[in-house]
Amino acid sequence: MVSPNSQVSVKEKIGYGFGDFASSMFWKLFSVYLMIFYTDVFGISAAAVGTMFVVTRLWDSVNDPIMGIIADRTETKWGKFRPYLMWGAIPFALIGILTFTTPDISQSNKLIYAYVTYTMMMMAYTAVNVPYASLLGVMSSNSSDRTALASYRMVFAFAGSIFAFILIEPLLDIFSNMGGEENAKVGWTLTIAVYGVIAAVLFYMTFAWTKERIAPPKNQEDNLGEDAKSLLKNVPWFVLLGAALCTLVFNSLRDGAAVFYFKYTFENQDIALFGMSLSLITTYLVAGQVANIVGVMLAQPISDRIGKRSTFICAMLLATVLSGLFYFLDESQLLNIIILQCCISACAGIIFPLMWSMYADIADFAEHSSGRRATGLIFSSSSFAQKMGWTFGGAVTGWLLAFYGYEANQLQSEETKQGLRLMVSVFPAIGAAMSAGFMLQYKLTENVMDEVHAELAERRK
Repeated sequence: MVSPNSQVSVKEKIGYGFGDFASSMFWKLFSVYLMIFYTDVFGISAAAVGTMFVVTRLWDSVNDPIMGIIADRTETKWGKFRPYLMWGAIPFALIGILTFTTPDISQSNKLIYAYVTYTMMMMAYTAVNVPYASLLGVMSSNSSDRTALASYRMVFAFAGSIFAFILIEPLLDIFSNMGGEENAKVGWTLTIAVYGVIAAVLFYMTFAWTKERIAPPKNQEDNLGEDAKSLLKNVPWFVLLGAALCTLVFNSLRDGAAVFYFKYTFENQDIALFGMSLSLITTYLVAGQVANIVGVMLAQPISDRIGKRSTFICAMLLATVLSGLFYFLDESQLLNIIILQCCISACAGIIFPLMWSMYADIADFAEHSSGRRATGLIFSSSSFAQKMGWTFGGAVTGWLLAFYGYEANQLQSEETKQGLRLMVSVFPAIGAAMSAGFMLQYKLTENVMDEVHAELAERRK
């Protein structure tokens, strides 16, 4: 085990970032394109998809903490968490391809197939991403290093999203027209296969380039009951879990509704950017991801000045106001739409590295207050919040589409268009406001964590 205080190199930070580049390619494909793939290509209703997102979470709500518990108890020559990036890379890619494959079967069997493959995909995501998230908590004991690692992670995450968004339409066009005949189903399968290969390689590079430095206390016994008891007494954990859940509902609602909003509200038109012709939705999404990266880069300097908690609250309150203003824009104000998208996305970019750094702080706080360290169990809650927020946002998207009378591949009514506008503005604003409300109750300020880290350093000596 490397010393907890040894420096984290730039290469290691980049290696850690590769893991979220890989994950985010698929995460954005799920959050932005999976709903419209299921409705417009796979051929099942929006309401059925929304219900599926909720039902499959019943298992996943148990799966995340189980993975955290397993990872905490893993002992290998590579550490507790890194091995899962190597072991899970290929299954993650293969199941991702199956999720975006449309078999030639009956309608009822299609729904069963979607349930099975989507559930397997979420299990594969958990098997890789719970250990990946937990890795941040054991790479360094330095708070600034943790925020830097989280910032590298999020920069690479949004870079992965941009990569996915820019390539998705060209790849779909190429693969759908192989042999001269358009076949969207084949196009989706082959396109996701490209992303799968890239993701598997990057997960392995994260495994190879990173180190684990922090181990549980030497006298800590393997006691799941004590770990659970410690977690349930950890009030900051509950607060951050609530804030994270609301933040991800805010984000997933905006992402999930955006494709429908542009496809059915705007006339088809392309925008020239750096010599490329991009559709409106691609331009909107890429602009948002670039702004996310700007937000990530602002997170550490702002939080160093005013603290993580205050930075988080300010960013979410600003996102609330800006999302509300988004409602008043229409298709004649495209430039203003892109500007607001960038401003809202920058706010979201600020809070994500803070959130991951806070989970590491909570693991330290738990060790300080109970004498037990369960990094995987605590970080599994981050994966749980991420998927629950995305799932609830996705389910609400499907149910709202059905409520407002959405019909796939048809001209939409004015009521449906009005609903789409609400889904990219007012409803996400509610999620952002609730996130800020939770964070007002978060008590692990910088002063508190300085005392925690000082005492833990003495104990570890």
